[in-house]
This record gives sequence, C-alpha cells and structure tokens, in this order.
Amino acid sequence: MRSPLPKILGSLAIGSALVLTGCGGSSEASDGSSTDDDVIRYATLPLSDDPNAEVPVDEIVSLLEEYTGKEVIVTEVPNYSAVIEAVRAGHEDIGLMSGFPSALAVNTGEVDSLVAWPGSDEPASTCLVLDGSPIESLDDITPETTIAFADAASSSGFFMPTHMLSEAGLVAGEDFEELFSGGHDRSFMALDEGQADVACTSPIFTEMAGESSPMFPFEEGETRSIGESIGMPVSMSALTNPDMSDAKREVLLDAVPKLFSEENRDALGIYMDSMPEGIEPIIEPDDELFQPFVDIASVADVDISDLG
Repeated sequence: MRSPLPKILGSLAIGSALVLTGCGGSSEASDGSSTDDDVIRYATLPLSDDPNAEVPVDEIVSLLEEYTGKEVIVTEVPNYSAVIEAVRAGHEDIGLMSGFPSALAVNTGEVDSLVAWPGSDEPASTCLVLDGSPIESLDDITPETTIAFADAASSSGFFMPTHMLSEAGLVAGEDFEELFSGGHDRSFMALDEGQADVACTSPIFTEMAGESSPMFPFEEGETRSIGESIGMPVSMSALTNPDMSDAKREVLLDAVPKLFSEENRDALGIYMDSMPEGIEPIIEPDDELFQPFVDIASVADVDISDLG
C-alpha cells in the first residue's frame, strides 16, 4: 500500500474545525436579547484548500438575504458529516448536501429535507487513473491498488463508486486499499503525487480539465476513466433542523428554490454544477424519496440506516 494522506474518521463532530465567514453576529431585539428568527445560519463546505479558489460565500449571503429579508451568516465546515451534525445540533439552520449524505441525515430522524432536487440517469461518479497507468479497467485492480475517495459521507466521492466497485466484485481491504483524502481536490493531489493509483470523483470535475482550476489540476488527456457509476435518484437536498420555528421554515421554503435556480447558476458556480438543469425541486419531500440510496448502499454492503 502506498503512503496514505491522513484519513478522515467520518465522525459527526465539529469542534474547533468550524471557520466562520460571511456577515456579522446575531440580531438583537429591542431589549438586547437575541432574535433567532431574524438570522439564517447556513452551513456550507469549502470548495478547496486553495486560498485563491473562488468560494461564492458573498453571493450566497447576498442572495439569501434578498430572498428572506433576514441577516444571513454562512459557516464553512470541513466535511459532509460536520454539516449534518451542525444542522442536527441546531447550530445551523440549513445545509446543502448531495444525495447519500442527505439520506444519512434523514435516517437519523433528527434532520429534515426541506427541498430536494431529483437526479438523472447520467453517471454520478467516475474513477480516474493517470493516462500512463497500467490500469486499463476495473479488472486490472489488485489488492495492491490504492483508490482515493473524497469523504466517507460523499455521494460521488465514496458511496456511488463503492457501489460500482462492489458490482464488479471488488471489496475494500480485500481487493484494493482505500484512502480517504478529505476532499475531491485532495484525491486528485494523491493521484498526481502517486499516493493513489485511482481517484473516484464526480464527473463535473473532469470537465475542468485544461482550465488550470485548483479543483482539477490536470490537462485534457492526462487522466482517463476506468469506470462510471449509475445515476442518483436525488442530486442535492437542502437539510434543516426540524425544531426551527415555523416562521423561519416558511421563509426558507420560499427562498431556497429561488436561491438555487437557473437565474443564479453563474453566480453560485460549482455549487450549481451538481444541480440538473430544467428540473423542478421537490418541496418537503417524503423520507421514502431517499430509500433508493439505502438500497444502493446495501448492495455495496454499506448500511447507512444506523449511521449518525
């Protein structure tokens, strides 16, 4: 096995890892007390460790304040699990997640899906090798092969490729070594530096080839795919704490579909890349919408029903 990058534990903890960004503190009532309904607390993931990467925090704050008429505070958290825990614990009101971590969160019974966007039949994940790699297909993977995954709660960076590998008869720890890099960009770093032989990720990143993007540091033709997963029934979901006030919930039910709309696709950049174009969101979806993820996970011998 090659020398791994530090693995994430996938624990539902935030601690000191939170980095606060965006606008100021809590609003106050006339008597000086905090007025929670006047503040929207939004948890989001950083796009990259690169300080020059464009993270549309200001755009999220500006647009969400416009649509809600309330102060918006954005908190960047380190991984999917931290978003789930932040919302579940009531530290944040809302967080945008891909399908599998949304299913994980909903399965706790302590987090609601406020709005969900249906997925598509397009592959949700692809597994890449460097062009000069001797690995030509999934059949060439051996117990010495190291595969980099982004996050233990990532749809395109773990669950979907794990399902694909399982369908090919490949099991982690037996047929290959797994490495949790901590992010899609770190998986590419591991691939580029020889710490991983394969990196599994979302196809949206491969479309950045040749753009000198810190999210995908390869030129066209420098990588190739050895396998693609099936599509996902849900592409994205906005998660909320079920204990938030009815007033705040109603405001967010109106604002969130407006925020993540075609009108704002350019302004929100990569946060909209996973949103299928021309598909209407589902408002307050039933938990059954996420059941296919549980079924897919069971095929890969990953039980998400008890996670969280």
